[in-house]
Amino acid sequence: MTIVKQISLFDIQELMEMESSHRFDAIFSTFDVQPIFHLFSKTTLRGAPRELNYGAMIQSILVRFVERIPTMKDLIKRLVSDPLFRFDCGFLVSDVVPSEASYSRMIDVISNSEVLSQMQDVLIQTAFTEGFLCDEHIAIDATHFEARDSAKPTEEKEPIQPKKRGRKSKEERAAWLAEQAEIEANQSTYEKKIEHQLNTPLEILWNDVPIEPNWGIKKNSDGKNTFWYGFKGHLAVSTKSQYIVSRLMTSGNLHDSKAAIPLLKKVDSLIPKHFSTSLFDAGYDYEPIYRQAYNQSMRVVIPYNTRREGEYIGFDDHFRPTCVREYSYCYDSFDEKYQTLKFTRPKECVTCPLREDSLCQKVYKVKCETDIRKYTYPARGSELWKKLYKERTAVERVNAYLKQYFQLTNVRHRTGRKAKLHFNLVTFIYNACKLAVDRINASLETQNQSA
Repeated sequence: MTIVKQISLFDIQELMEMESSHRFDAIFSTFDVQPIFHLFSKTTLRGAPRELNYGAMIQSILVRFVERIPTMKDLIKRLVSDPLFRFDCGFLVSDVVPSEASYSRMIDVISNSEVLSQMQDVLIQTAFTEGFLCDEHIAIDATHFEARDSAKPTEEKEPIQPKKRGRKSKEERAAWLAEQAEIEANQSTYEKKIEHQLNTPLEILWNDVPIEPNWGIKKNSDGKNTFWYGFKGHLAVSTKSQYIVSRLMTSGNLHDSKAAIPLLKKVDSLIPKHFSTSLFDAGYDYEPIYRQAYNQSMRVVIPYNTRREGEYIGFDDHFRPTCVREYSYCYDSFDEKYQTLKFTRPKECVTCPLREDSLCQKVYKVKCETDIRKYTYPARGSELWKKLYKERTAVERVNAYLKQYFQLTNVRHRTGRKAKLHFNLVTFIYNACKLAVDRINASLETQNQSA
């Protein structure tokens, strides 16, 4: 393409600066729109013919995110006033520009199906097959965005009666245990504890996720609580190529950690045994998440989150053993066969008067199964651990891209079902742009080598 100026580096920003017809062709070539189109195909030959160009309508909805058109009303105005733009979206000269009601009905039909999720999976597998998704590390994090719905008024709660002090009698304890068992049995999939997700099939985890808007809370950079009414988008992003390998939208009140295992299972179902390392922030420091990653033969890098724990005597902040003089042992190696971390003498032992004493242990080995949260590979505090954790910023970067350039926060529809469609469209068109850019770069590199 003669309009490409930089041969050595071509990114999404340059894709957006291309001529519209070339840009749309590059993006539309990454996926097949037929699965969505089949939702509107006639089942019989009888009846009135279709008057709307559904294929062009679908493409125009996707183009809206690329062109950063805020509303459907603005999209229709652009289609009416710009014949070239209308032609680039796939409309014919004889086609009538659809109304807002027509687009609304189309969005309602698409939101009731899972076809977009299937197209997303096909797109990721295409990127992997073509060699653009060769990363071995994946980062998982969540971002929030507000709902179009108005917040519901809070219900007045009845005052809680003070609990009876003292030990319960046998009859009272038996009744209390039966009541707790009944409450737990009636809980939904995401109301139960995280460890229940380990044995729950992926299909159930994916279908039972709560998507209705709700109040969410998180701490900002100043340590103060911020509130919003809406949703959370959970992303699993490859750290180098920055593809969204898996994504999940939930209600705003769902804790980030409860979306980690569904995302890990989804990644493994798409590209089995490909990723070797999963990266999280401290909010995901729960034992079941480590267990799920280990079941998928993945290393885990999560900062340790202290929860009302006392001082761990004989070990430092990174759970490395300490000597008599409280110097930390040095991480040496990892035995993959026995899943054991090996630590050697501290550097200070060279000049220590107790180096020949029986109290000074030369080598210290710890099995990871002793506590999979504390003893991970790579070992906490090691240079490899720090290097891997820095790659977690990839998912935060993608979150910023979705909000600033792909209108993630510009939800124009009410109800969680349509907000989920908006989230899926945003992540889908982002991946399509990434694949288009990678194909252009590969083509330019081939031309450069042949020249």
